[in-house]
Amino acid sequence: MRRYEITDEQWAAIAHLFPVRPAGARGRPSRDHRTMLNGILWVLFSGAAWRDIPARFGSWQTVYDRFRRWSKDGTFDAVLDELQW
Repeated sequence: MRRYEITDEQWAAIAHLFPVRPAGARGRPSRDHRTMLNGILWVLFSGAAWRDIPARFGSWQTVYDRFRRWSKDGTFDAVLDELQW
């Protein structure tokens, strides 16, 4: 596991909180939620700019857009509540 990334145990505890792609949905499949969350955590913990995110997390715009969406719809708050022990 790399720095600032969630563990398998933490992911198992929160995976159910993320939106599920509906069956028969059209368009390109979205990136993996865990990868996106790890990218968000990398930016928040490192203090780096969104544009400096490592390539392993995908496009910085995609990670940022997912952060904004999850912040607005309450997903991110639910995740943080679940991870605080």
